[in-house]
Amino acid sequence: QVQLVESGGGLVQPGGSLRLSCATSGDLFTVNTMGWYRQAPGKERELVATITSLGTTNYASSVKGRFTISKNTQDNAKHTVYLKMNNLEPEDTSYYYCYADLIVVGYDSDYWGRGTQVTVAS
Repeated sequence: QVQLVESGGGLVQPGGSLRLSCATSGDLFTVNTMGWYRQAPGKERELVATITSLGTTNYASSVKGRFTISKNTQDNAKHTVYLKMNNLEPEDTSYYYCYADLIVVGYDSDYWGRGTQVTVAS
């Protein structure tokens, strides 16, 4: 069974930085795309950034230039995606979810982590 495990959220002051990590567990899958979405109370979940298996990145306009997504694969098995967030703003306060588009036993499916809270406040 594939799972996504996030870490790295927390409280930070405006202008500060945080790095989120998301690691896959399980085996027998192929990664198409991994990334991050966020959802604030009363708002819809929105894309933050994604990265494909080939390294192509996509960012929401609101985070472009401040956030950087990257990935690492160990032994062609464990996949980790990172989100380095710089110059954080109060508007970045949200629950951040790791996302993965995986092919598992021949089936293309979306997977989500449980999420991690990021709060930007003085």
